[in-house]
Amino acid sequence: MSQGRHHGGDHAPTRQFGNRVTGVRAPVTRWADGHFGPGLWVLPVLVLAVVVCVDLVGGVWLPLLATGPALAAATNGPRGVLGIGLLAATLGGLLGHQHGIPAGEVAAVVSALLAVTAASGLAGALRGRRERVLAAVRSVAEAAQHALLQPVPETVGPFQVAVRYSAAAAEARIGGDLYALVPTPHGVRLIVGDVRGKGLPAVGTAALVLGVFREAAYDEPDLLAVVGRIERSLARNLGPDDFVTAVVAGCPRPGHLEVVNCGHAPPMLISAGGDVTSVEPTQPAPPLGLRALAGQGPRLQHLPFAVGDQLLLYTDGVTEARDQARAFYPLAAGVARHVSDDPAHTLTAVHDELLTHVGGRLHDDAALLLLRRRSADEQVPAPPRSEAAP
Repeated sequence: MSQGRHHGGDHAPTRQFGNRVTGVRAPVTRWADGHFGPGLWVLPVLVLAVVVCVDLVGGVWLPLLATGPALAAATNGPRGVLGIGLLAATLGGLLGHQHGIPAGEVAAVVSALLAVTAASGLAGALRGRRERVLAAVRSVAEAAQHALLQPVPETVGPFQVAVRYSAAAAEARIGGDLYALVPTPHGVRLIVGDVRGKGLPAVGTAALVLGVFREAAYDEPDLLAVVGRIERSLARNLGPDDFVTAVVAGCPRPGHLEVVNCGHAPPMLISAGGDVTSVEPTQPAPPLGLRALAGQGPRLQHLPFAVGDQLLLYTDGVTEARDQARAFYPLAAGVARHVSDDPAHTLTAVHDELLTHVGGRLHDDAALLLLRRRSADEQVPAPPRSEAAP
């Protein structure tokens, strides 16, 4: 799945979430109001100027004046198209008269220019309407994404957190990857998962998983019980071919980490010294929703999690991203290059490198969640500076 969100922290372009969902938002052109992109409105005028110069120097080129209003439909609003069309028709009449073209032929050229102007104006108006509809759809999708992938705080107790998410459906900015972090009476718990499939069905399944996880994570003292509740909910609601891969992790007490891997890409444990280790499951387990077919459940892994250590959860949209040579993105090497004591800085660098690797646009949803355990000194805010004596 693909937020160049900046949770904690946003492809074409992706939004960055510092610990919210984001990507760089392309400005919406206000066609109906006649507000155009900077400099674009002048292109049709330049085209008309070039045609006039060529006509004056090299003969009769009047039909090419129709290029002006046609181009204006793509760069201007309806009023701009009308203005360019009237200018083209006026220039056509003047140039035809200068060349001594019979009045009937000049009238035909001017009429053709006015017809092109009318058609271009209609095309511009329809395009403006589509732009407004798209803007409304994107705003609804963004609101849905904020509700589904709730912002993750930058700090939770003794932990720093950062998230980067990019949806492959860049216009909708929402996809099938999921993540959440919940402070509970049983410690901080988090999930990163990937729903089979794409589009609205995948979004619905992601919403189901996150809803059950947020409730169960708070209620269940045992992390395997949290996974079991998600499994039972999916078994009741998913089709026979649907499933969700996921890693569920928790920090029940200082220095201790619990991980349950349900058919997902293995997390990466980053030591305070910068060493990156893949946390392979001790026993392979099926994805969520397929336990009944496999006949076995996941195992709970216990790992040390010292001060300065970091845990990276991610989806396969990151590790399966390919460059032009079809080479996969080397996530472990990328993390080792960019790891720092600031998870947001680390993920920003990794996410930017990932987009560079694929040429600027991901073809699958991609999510990254990085959790770092802070020291006691880092958790104490620095005292305010005293003002210097006059």
